[in-house]
Amino acid sequence: MKGKLLTARPSRDGGLDRPLLAAALILSALGLVFIYSASSYSAALQLGDAFHYVKTQAIALAIGVFGMALLSFADIEKFEKLSIPLYLVGLLMLGLVFVPVLGVESYGARRWLNLGFFTIQPSEYAKFFMVAALAYYASRADMKKAGNVAVMLLMGAAVAALLMLEPNMSITMCAVAVIFIMLFVGGAKMGVMAALILPVIGAAVVLIVAEPYRMQRLLAFLDPWQSPLEEGYQLIQSYYALGSGGLFGVGLFASRQKYLFLPFAESDFILSVIGEETGLVGVATVMALFILIAARGIKIARQAQSRYACYLAAGITAVTTVQALVNFAVVCGAIPPTGLPLPFVSAGGSSLVAYMCAVGLLLSISRRRVSYISANDGKRAPLRRV
Repeated sequence: MKGKLLTARPSRDGGLDRPLLAAALILSALGLVFIYSASSYSAALQLGDAFHYVKTQAIALAIGVFGMALLSFADIEKFEKLSIPLYLVGLLMLGLVFVPVLGVESYGARRWLNLGFFTIQPSEYAKFFMVAALAYYASRADMKKAGNVAVMLLMGAAVAALLMLEPNMSITMCAVAVIFIMLFVGGAKMGVMAALILPVIGAAVVLIVAEPYRMQRLLAFLDPWQSPLEEGYQLIQSYYALGSGGLFGVGLFASRQKYLFLPFAESDFILSVIGEETGLVGVATVMALFILIAARGIKIARQAQSRYACYLAAGITAVTTVQALVNFAVVCGAIPPTGLPLPFVSAGGSSLVAYMCAVGLLLSISRRRVSYISANDGKRAPLRRV
């Protein structure tokens, strides 16, 4: 549309964004189906209950839907005041994983908190709390100034540092990508952002070289058949699953890789099972649902009633999209293997609850939309279509 945008119509109640809501619920429902398929054999063998992971995920889904419903009617202006306190809570939760008894160690990493009856993964909430705080600061500061960019980087770096100490490099890299997206959306100069890319790449290289297991994963990614029973094993099994699926898959619940061949089939590599059982068509459907979420999130951000709401919507969309892209890339062998769940779909109660609540915030922002008017179109100008 031609012309500069000078003003806007008053906010209006546009109702919940139904496509976004439908996509989130469909992905969550698909998650229950494929978590059962991917985990039923191993759960029955190791835990004596084929439905163990499905039950846990169903409880998390119920909690997540409840949280989403509440947050979908939240007052974003009031929520904005909680941004910094929530950010500090996120830092505290990330720090508590290192406290004996509270922190739970698994596979050499301390990423969970033991709360008695259940455990939670603080990183799943901290990344959204970080986004809320960055949105809060960016909405109040002139992001063209290098000093304000530095403040946002420090806020993000505090979260990233605690994530790396767990260690959790996959979530850390996603968080770094989201920080850059938030800087771009907030209006930071491209020259400043470009100057930051080389140090970030250099830091990533140092982190990989510093830990032998990360270097081994990188080498296994370049040629997994050099270590088919060690570092390259998981990626090879993912290739087998996706390759066997073909166009339409081997059939629902008919996966062979789930019989203890593919590690973490119900979580990090659940997309491999989806590809094996439903083929390229199934994977493309899942991808289309994430594209829909990204598109609706961008539209919600563009129509947001305030700068804070705009940046918050953009940040939530960035977290979801970046993590989904990384998971897709890992499963397909486009980037080195890393432990990162597929949003809404992978087994993991903390992840599902966090993402459903984040969708609730997007739905709340979508309910109060602003439609802009062009300066060249006069008082009777039509609303801009987005």
